Amino acid sequence: MTLLYPLGLLGLLAIPVLILIYIIKSKYTEQVISSTYLWTLSEKFLKRKNPIKMITGIISLILQILAVIFISIALAHPVFTLPGKANDYCFILDGSGSMNVVQSGRTRFEKGKDYIGGVISSAADGSTFTLITTGNTTDVVVKQTDDKKAALRGLSGAEAAYVSSDFTQALSVAQNYFNENPACKFYLVTDKNYETIENAELINVAENVSNYAVSDVNYAFGAEGGAIVTGKAFSYGGDAAITVRLFVDDGKQAEDSINLELIRYEGKEFTLKCDREDFASLRVEIAQDDDLSLDNKVVMYNARSDAQYKSLIVSETPFFLNSALASMGNLQRDIVSPDKYNEDMKGYGLYVFENFTPEKMPQDGAVWFINPDKGIDGSGFSRRDVEALGGAVALELNSSTSSRVRNLLKGTVKGDATSITEYVKCGLYRNFITLMSCNGDPVVFAGSNTYGNREVVFALDMHKSDFALSYNGRVLMHNLIDYTFPVLTDGENAYCGESISINVLANCTGIRIDSPSGKSEYLDTSEAISEYELTEVGEYVITATVGNNRQSAKVYSQLPVAERITSVTEASFIISGEASTQKRDGRYEDLLYAFVILAVIVVADWMVYCYEQYQLR
Repeated sequence: MTLLYPLGLLGLLAIPVLILIYIIKSKYTEQVISSTYLWTLSEKFLKRKNPIKMITGIISLILQILAVIFISIALAHPVFTLPGKANDYCFILDGSGSMNVVQSGRTRFEKGKDYIGGVISSAADGSTFTLITTGNTTDVVVKQTDDKKAALRGLSGAEAAYVSSDFTQALSVAQNYFNENPACKFYLVTDKNYETIENAELINVAENVSNYAVSDVNYAFGAEGGAIVTGKAFSYGGDAAITVRLFVDDGKQAEDSINLELIRYEGKEFTLKCDREDFASLRVEIAQDDDLSLDNKVVMYNARSDAQYKSLIVSETPFFLNSALASMGNLQRDIVSPDKYNEDMKGYGLYVFENFTPEKMPQDGAVWFINPDKGIDGSGFSRRDVEALGGAVALELNSSTSSRVRNLLKGTVKGDATSITEYVKCGLYRNFITLMSCNGDPVVFAGSNTYGNREVVFALDMHKSDFALSYNGRVLMHNLIDYTFPVLTDGENAYCGESISINVLANCTGIRIDSPSGKSEYLDTSEAISEYELTEVGEYVITATVGNNRQSAKVYSQLPVAERITSVTEASFIISGEASTQKRDGRYEDLLYAFVILAVIVVADWMVYCYEQYQLR
């Protein structure tokens, strides 16, 4: 036995004080009687010995001494060691998106927490507890604590995520712990089955549930007006009949709907029609309820619904450029020849200079230079001379895997032979991205000028190459239009666990992102594109401060496809090594019985006191 607080035994010093009080305490009491005659008459009775009266005082003293002893022991908090009666526990709790499935009114994650809480509560005192959770990250929430209350607090604060996660890192943590302590008992709490599991006990909290989902949802504007919405519907719990509905903006009445007969795990395509083009958002959702509502709807946003753009083309032969920019329906185009251009022409979102370079860089909009005839202050490039190739040479695409390059080259193919016969040799001295090159020289590149506006340079003559007619040339032109008139985000389908690209607009001083749960974060605006990882299902609101104005965009984050399947069997979960059966020493420190005995002693002492005062007079 050990004492946690040995100083509590100082309370035993009260015992000699009690004995001293007992010795010096007066044994006589003053009583009022009605007659001395009666008193004299009863003297013979008073002289008789009363054995009960003689021992009541000593009984009270003994009870008080016992009370002091038990109080002192309680303050000292004795702990009794129980050899080999406790265990070390390590719990690995699955926090992936599928653990949000609701079963009998509670999610799988909550049921997993209930199981772990039961093991902790019933474990012998002296046991240690470690809790590892997976989700957005793998976290050791509780580490080898023998404090049950602390372990339960850590468990209570754990929350399920919405991403697709595995146990790779958690298994590594568990393996290291097993190497240090092979006697530890491991519990894997998840909704997945495993064909092989070693040195761990699998606790599968999954039940048979229903789950419908919509996926691969996109929209495109139709040739006859309006928008066409396409996608797939799935049923993961079994065959089912469902209805998919389309809502416009925040409308309560469905714009269109379709009934589908689904076979388990087999996706079925659907098409819905919206007659409007001026919508801000389209919402596709399944009418029927199921046990995992997180994947029953998708929201898409029209990022350019309220935007208007103006461009100025300065060229003697603007046909190609005018046709390319005309593909962007809400872009107003003004055309002037180089001899009519002057610096007072302002107020455009895009200035395009073909075979002509102005004396001064426009400051209020993006700039495109096509076959520049000289350099210009404020730009990020210098012009050298024209490189004649003596024949057609194919342009090379940038092979970088960076997100900025991937976005700008989205849709291009390596097999397309976009060729040129000559190009302008340029030197880059700002943070420009080379998109196409020839013989190692940049031919098409993009970046920002000194005024913070986006700049694109085509160091080639459109009329002396097949760039305008090639597949990659047309695709790249559309991508650069989107780059030039950036929205905060493209609004495409996004999934939890993925990162979205957010365009840092010119003169942007701050970007705030509000998550579906209401958390706010601020992004770095030092680069042209910022990355942000989605970790929740629902609507993210992106707000950028541009000058004195605010610009907003929305992104809907969906549950990952892998987490929609409610019954999964994985290959293996193996903690390597030879397990030990050796247990750790437990302990017993429950003072409840001591307090019960103390209460009995106090009650008994009170009864003796009352008997002495009122019954023996």
